[in-house]
Amino acid sequence: MGDQTNPLLEPSPLPYLLPQFALIGPEHYREAITIGMREQREEVEAIAAGSEPASFSNTIVELERSGRLLRRVLPVFENASSANSDEAIDAIEAEFAPLLSAHRDAIRLDPRLYARIDTLRAAAGHLDLDAESAYLLERYHREATLAGAALDAAERERLTALNERISTLTTAFQQHLLADTNELALHLTDESELAGLDSGTRSAAREAATARGLDGWLLTLVLPTSQPALANLTSPEVRDRLLAASQARGCRGGEHDTRATLLELVRLRAERARLLGFPNHAAAVTADETAGTPEAVAALLERLAPIAADNARREAADLATRAERLGQRPVAASDWAFLTEQVRAERYAVDLQAMRPYFEFERVLRDGVFHAATLLYGIQFSERADLVGYHSDTRIFEVSEDDGSPVGLYLIDPYTRDSKRGGAWMSSLVEQSELAGTMPVVVNNLNVSKPAAGEPTLLTFDETETLFHEFGHALHGLFARVTYPSQAGTNVYRDFVEFPSQVNEMWMLHPEVLGNYAVHHQTGERMPQELVDRLLESRGFNEGFSTTEYLAAAMLDQAWHRLTADDIVTDVAAFEHSALHAAGLDDALVPPRYASTYFAHVFAGGYDAGYYSYIWSEVPGADAVEWFEQRGGATRENGERFRRHLLAIGGSKDPLEAYREFRGQDAAIEPLLRRRGLAG
Repeated sequence: MGDQTNPLLEPSPLPYLLPQFALIGPEHYREAITIGMREQREEVEAIAAGSEPASFSNTIVELERSGRLLRRVLPVFENASSANSDEAIDAIEAEFAPLLSAHRDAIRLDPRLYARIDTLRAAAGHLDLDAESAYLLERYHREATLAGAALDAAERERLTALNERISTLTTAFQQHLLADTNELALHLTDESELAGLDSGTRSAAREAATARGLDGWLLTLVLPTSQPALANLTSPEVRDRLLAASQARGCRGGEHDTRATLLELVRLRAERARLLGFPNHAAAVTADETAGTPEAVAALLERLAPIAADNARREAADLATRAERLGQRPVAASDWAFLTEQVRAERYAVDLQAMRPYFEFERVLRDGVFHAATLLYGIQFSERADLVGYHSDTRIFEVSEDDGSPVGLYLIDPYTRDSKRGGAWMSSLVEQSELAGTMPVVVNNLNVSKPAAGEPTLLTFDETETLFHEFGHALHGLFARVTYPSQAGTNVYRDFVEFPSQVNEMWMLHPEVLGNYAVHHQTGERMPQELVDRLLESRGFNEGFSTTEYLAAAMLDQAWHRLTADDIVTDVAAFEHSALHAAGLDDALVPPRYASTYFAHVFAGGYDAGYYSYIWSEVPGADAVEWFEQRGGATRENGERFRRHLLAIGGSKDPLEAYREFRGQDAAIEPLLRRRGLAG
C-alpha cells in the first residue's frame, strides 16, 4: 500500500471521516491518487472479466463499490486546487488531469463493461429492482452510451486522446486565469482615490496590499466583469481603471493569456461531439440534461433576451438623465453601478453600502443562514473548534437533527486569498452513501475581502445573498440520503443543481429571518422596519441590467459550443462581438457577466454549454418560492416537504418527476417572469 505515514491511504479516524488536513502535504496526493487509480482499475477489471452472467449486484453495485481510495482522495485534492493552491498543487493538478481523464475513460469506455450494462438494461423489467436501483441502472446505461462506450476501438482511442487534452486545457485555463486575476488587482497608493469606499472596504484593501508586501491599498478582482467597488468609488478615472483591469484578464498577451487555450478547447469539444454523433458540443451536453436540446435552451434565452435588453435600455436612460443633471460625463460601463446606487437611493431611499453594518458575517451566518435552516428543518449547528480545517480561515460546524442524531459536517471558508480561485461554490469532501457507510462533509467557499485583525467582516448585500445561495447547495449535500455514492448530494443534472440554492436565497429577506440577523454590529439595533420595507420595494430595481449581463454570458456560452468541428474561429473578440450582436445583447454599457477570456464556468468549471442552467433552474426555483410564500413561509411543515421530496433524494430520482410530486404540477414560468420584470 505504500508509505503508511500518508494520511490519505486509510480512512480518517476523525468524526465523519473528516480529512486529517493538519497531516496532509502535497506529496501525499500524488502517491494516493496513483495508488487509487491502480486499485480501481484492478477492481473494475475483475468486474469486466467476470465469468458469471451480469447481474445488478456483480456489475452495477460492484462498480459503485470500486475506487474507494480515489473517491476519498480526489474531493480533498480538488478542494485544495480550488481553495488553497500553491505551485506544488498546481503541478500535481497539471500532471494528473490527463491521467485521471484517461482513467475515467478506461472504465466508462470498456466494451466488456458496456456489454454487461447493456444486457442488464435490456432485462431491466425482469430484475425486480427497487426504484433507486432501477434509476441507477438507467443512468449508468445512458451516461455510458452518451460518453461513447458504443464506439469502435479506433473511435474510442481518439475519444480518449481528446478527453485527455481537454482535461489538460481546462486545468491550464483555470491556472492562467487565477494568475492573471492576481496580477491585475488594482494597486492604489493615493488615499484620495479611495473616495466613496467605506471603512470596511478600505480596511480589507489595506490588508490585501499588506499581504503582498505592498504599501497603500489593493482592490482584488472578483470573478465577474463588474467589481463591487464600482458602485461606490467616486472617481470616474479609478472606476475606469478597475473595470479595465477586470476586462483585461486573459487577453493582454503573455504567459497567462487564455485565448489560445479556449479556442483549442472549443475546437476539441466540437470534434468530440461529432465523434459521439452530435452536431455540436451543446447538443452533446444537453442530451443528458433536463433541457434535452440546445433548441430548447435557445427558446428560453431568446424569449427573455429582448425584454431584458429593453429593460436595460430604460435603466440606462434613467442613468443618463441623472448624469446629465449632475453635470457628469456621458455614462460609461464603469459608471453603471455608481449611478445605479444614486438612483436607487433617490427613488427608494436605499443605500446598499450604508446597510453593510447590518450584515456582519457572524450574525448573517448564525442568526440568518443557520436560523432559517433551523426554522425549516429543525437542524442544529455546533462549532467544532477541536477539528482542523485545510486553512486557518476555515471553520467547522457539526449539523444534527433536532433530536440530536447526526446529519454531517459543514465547513465555511469565507475569505479571498491569492491561492483561491474566484467566485463562490459548494463542494463535498465526503459524500453520503449507505453502501459506503459514509455521512456528508460539505464546504462552502466564498471570496469575501478579509478585514484587518480585530475588525468585523461586513458583507455586502450581494455577498449576503451569495452566502444564502451557497448554503442551499450545502443543504442539498447534507440532506441527501441515498444508497449509491454516484447519486449522493448534488450529483444531479447540471441544469437542476442550482434549484435548491436559488430557493434558499428567498430566506435572506424573509421577515422571520431578516429580523433575526440584520442587527447593527456597533449599536445592536435591528434594521428599522421602514428600511426593510424600502429594501423589499426596491428588489426588482436594476433587474434589466442583471438579467441582460447574465443572458449575454449564457448566450455567449451557447454560441461557442454550437460551433461545429468544421467552424474555424481565430479572433476571440470578433466572435464574441458577433455572437452578442446576433443575440441583440451587444450593449457597450452592459458587458457580459463573463467575457470569454475569463469565463471560468465554461472553460474550467464544468458549466460548458451549461451556463444557461441558472435561468433554467430558476423556473422551478421561482415557482417553489411562490409555493412557500403561499403556504406561510419558513414553517417546519413546508421545510420537511421540500426536504423529503427534493433535497433528500440527491440524484436518485428524476428531478422533474420529483418536483411534480412536491408541487402537484410542473413548474410554471410566470413566477420567473414576474421576479425578473419580464412579464410584459
